[in-house]
Amino acid sequence: MADRVLVTGGTGKTGRLVADGLGRRGIDARIATRQPTSADQVRFDWADETTHDAALDGVSSVYLVAPTDRVDHLAVMRPFLERAVSHVPGRLVLLSASSLDRNGPMMGEVHGWLDAHVSRWTALRPSWFMQNLTTQHLPSILEDGCIYSATEDGRVPFIDAADIAAVAVAALCDPMLASGDHVLTGPEALSYDKVASAITKVMGRPVRHCRLTAQELAARYTALGLPRDYAATLAGMDEAIATGGEDRTTGVVEQITGRPATTLASFLAGQSAVLGGAGCRSNMKPSDRSGTGFRAE
Repeated sequence: MADRVLVTGGTGKTGRLVADGLGRRGIDARIATRQPTSADQVRFDWADETTHDAALDGVSSVYLVAPTDRVDHLAVMRPFLERAVSHVPGRLVLLSASSLDRNGPMMGEVHGWLDAHVSRWTALRPSWFMQNLTTQHLPSILEDGCIYSATEDGRVPFIDAADIAAVAVAALCDPMLASGDHVLTGPEALSYDKVASAITKVMGRPVRHCRLTAQELAARYTALGLPRDYAATLAGMDEAIATGGEDRTTGVVEQITGRPATTLASFLAGQSAVLGGAGCRSNMKPSDRSGTGFRAE
C-alpha cells in the first residue's frame, strides 16, 4: 500500500483525479506543480533538477505525467527517474498512450526505460480522452460547429479521464499488481462522424466532422502556437487513426477497477453546460486547444 504518492501533473486532467482518488483511500497525495499554491503541493519542474529531491522526500510511489511542451521525454525525465529509482520503494506509474509502444517515441522511450531499470512499474496506455471534446475541440465546436481532424473514417475508443485515474490509483495502491503496460479504452470505438452526431444530440444544434489532410491539420496546430515538429507529430497520430491504429477496445478498466468503462453518451450527458458555451474561453491556450489524448494530464 502506498503511504505518500507524488503526483506529477497533479493539477492536470488525470493528475487531479488521481490525487482525489488517493485521498479517498486515506493516502497522502503530494501534488507536483511548477507553481504550488497550497500545502499539499510542491514546486516541481522536470527541467529543474534542484526541485527533484524535495519532491521525492518521503514518497513511496510516483505517478508520472510527461511534460506537455516537448517530444524528447526521456531526455528531460531521466534525471528525475534516476533519482526516483534510489528514493522510491514502491511503484512508478507512467501515463503514456495506446499509440506508443515500449521503446517507441515520446513516452514510449520512458516506458522502455522503466522496464529496463525499475523493479515495480506500470505504464498506462490510454486511448484519446473524452475530455478533449470539451477542451481542445470546444472552441471549434462552439464557433464553427466543427470537429477538425485528419482521421477520415478511422475509429477511436475514447476514454474518460476519470477511468484512467481510477486505474492509476489502483495500480499505485496494489503491491501485488505485476509490472507491465495496460492499454486503456472506452467500451466502444467511434469515428469522429459518430462523435459529432452524439454531440449534436446533446447540444441541440448541428456539429459535424470537418475533415482535413494531415498537412492542413499540422498547419492548424502551428497557427494555434504549437512548435512545428510537435504539430507534425500530432497530425501524424490522426493519420494513424485513419488507417485503423486505434480501432480496438479492451476490458482493462473493468478488470482493474471492478466497474465498466464510461460510455461517450454518459460522459456527454454530464457536459451539457460546457457544450452549451459556458466552458468556452476565447483565450484558451494552444496546449488546451490542441492536446491529444495522452497530452492531457
